[in-house]
Amino acid sequence: MNTCMKRLIALAILPASGLFAQDLAGIWQGVVKNPDTKEELRTVIKIASPAIVSSGSPIIGNFYSIDQTYLVFPATITVQGSTVKMNIPGIGAVYEAKLSADGNTIAGTVKGFSVPAPWSMTRVKEADAWPIPKPPVPPRPMAADADPAFEVATIKPSDPDARERGARVQDSNITLRNLTLTELVRNVYDVHPNLLIGLPAWASSERYDISGKPDVPGQPNGDQLKIMLRKLLADRFQLTFHKDQRELPVFSLSVLKSGAKITRNDAKVETKSDTSGVIFRGPGSVLLNNLSMDDFCKMLQSSALDRPVVNQTGLEGKYTFSLVWTPEQLAAGAANQAPAGLRADAPPDIYAALQQQLGLKVDATKLKVEVLVVDKMNKPSEN
Repeated sequence: MNTCMKRLIALAILPASGLFAQDLAGIWQGVVKNPDTKEELRTVIKIASPAIVSSGSPIIGNFYSIDQTYLVFPATITVQGSTVKMNIPGIGAVYEAKLSADGNTIAGTVKGFSVPAPWSMTRVKEADAWPIPKPPVPPRPMAADADPAFEVATIKPSDPDARERGARVQDSNITLRNLTLTELVRNVYDVHPNLLIGLPAWASSERYDISGKPDVPGQPNGDQLKIMLRKLLADRFQLTFHKDQRELPVFSLSVLKSGAKITRNDAKVETKSDTSGVIFRGPGSVLLNNLSMDDFCKMLQSSALDRPVVNQTGLEGKYTFSLVWTPEQLAAGAANQAPAGLRADAPPDIYAALQQQLGLKVDATKLKVEVLVVDKMNKPSEN
């Protein structure tokens, strides 16, 4: 699943044995409150029978955030005495709690939001369990070798009062709402706005709604949608451009001398998740699942930093890791509202978070980078 997925802010919990070995099989459920959005999210974890463990032995459970998705996230649990620890790599959650004397409740703190959050779960009978959402009927995908275009597309100025923004693909229906041409070009060509040269002023001020269907059957994937939108930009907006090299202010991402704190996925021995891509769990809290360092740079330059980010880590392959920081806007807002500023347990800024959590750093510098120079762009042709 790509970035179109809803923010996955729910994290996980799992019961485990107390001072003595016991059967943990069953269904555990509870509600966690996201400290960033204030949403109350129902969570479920299922442990297959038999699940008898001795102190310190790992077991596997299946975690669900039923108010957000039907997907299952494998969880690894260990127990030391009455202390339960659980890790769910697929959502970047780490949980530590205490098991009750009767072995039917656990209560503790989960890390993965911008700040740790309290979380409790109770073992329930199957008749009292919350239902797990059923997966939707999957749409028929477009052929992998298809080279799609819009069969027909409608383009019109957005309602000035509209709040809905973004893109939606449902079967063969494609809808984009309230987007500027600068945003559209940036997304379909994966380029930072600072690397777009020569766009007319109206491309950043006027917003458009676009809807249409592809000229081949099936639902397009992310790359195929970009192909369609590139053709639309050329056809309806007469976009032409060329690429060039310019020396510009950028951030370079590199590894600290002490080494990176992340491990390449093929070097890990852990349970895999059903998800992939970038999952935003709240302001300043993100999980990157099975992505490259180039993908990470794209996330940083689009969501955290105000310059293009150039990958100079030398790290190859795919990685799964979390990053939690305090965005500059939140830090500034806290400073304006209270003399004391941010609370003591607030995460660090993005620069310190990269170093402390990932063993990476960004440096402001000037480098020669590839830019996209617009030769021509007109307002859209009539529908």
